Amino acid sequence: MMLNNPYQQYQQNTVNTATPGELTLMLYNGGLKFLKQAKIAIADKNIEEANNKICRVQDIIAELMSSLNMGVEISKSLYALYDFMSDRLIQANIKKDVKLLEEVEGLLEEMRDTWKEVIKLNRQNKADTKVESKAVGK
Repeated sequence: MMLNNPYQQYQQNTVNTATPGELTLMLYNGGLKFLKQAKIAIADKNIEEANNKICRVQDIIAELMSSLNMGVEISKSLYALYDFMSDRLIQANIKKDVKLLEEVEGLLEEMRDTWKEVIKLNRQNKADTKVESKAVGK
């Protein structure tokens, strides 16, 4: 597929070269973006647009759920949290309830911010390991 728009090319390149951690961060950011757009659509009484944006967030939550390694203990807790968010999104979509969207938004923001710290610490650990390797002549 040929992308003529430079922004689309940039986005595609970003996704293609991202680490799994960066892809997860992109999903969190995308979910937050669509939640904000859904809240605006509800305020504007644009029901179709609100539905579309909430469905996009649901798709992102489903992708996050499917990416979990269920052999790791924390994945079970994350799955339960994602499942809770998914249920809240369904209710928010049915009722067009901004408070429910804000509840999910708060959870996603917290998870996104935590994930940012994980990526930052991981990068720092890798940098420290490289310095140590050079110091001992590896």
